[in-house]
Amino acid sequence: MTDPTDASRPFSAPEPPLPPEPAAPRPYSTPEMVRIQHEIAATREELAATLDELATRLSPANQAKSAAAGARRVFSDAFDPDATVCARRRARIVLGATAAVAVVVTITIVRKARR
Repeated sequence: MTDPTDASRPFSAPEPPLPPEPAAPRPYSTPEMVRIQHEIAATREELAATLDELATRLSPANQAKSAAAGARRVFSDAFDPDATVCARRRARIVLGATAAVAVVVTITIVRKARR
């Protein structure tokens, strides 16, 4: 049997017990914190909806559809007897300016092609 006071064994101190694991902090909230969290969530949803709407409005396909609809409306207003006088006049000015620009561009292209 070994004697615990035997001097031939090196001295070893007993290991101290490990401290207990700290308890996880208990989350707490106040009514104001809950209100702010709801406001943040609502703001995020509004922002997401706004971004989706902007992406839809600015998509090239929608821009092309809008431009085509505007051109059809201008052409229709220029020759529609039911259109208001102001709309008819404005449409004819737009069509005349467009035709003038087309003529200038065509002349420029033809002149450069001849050189």
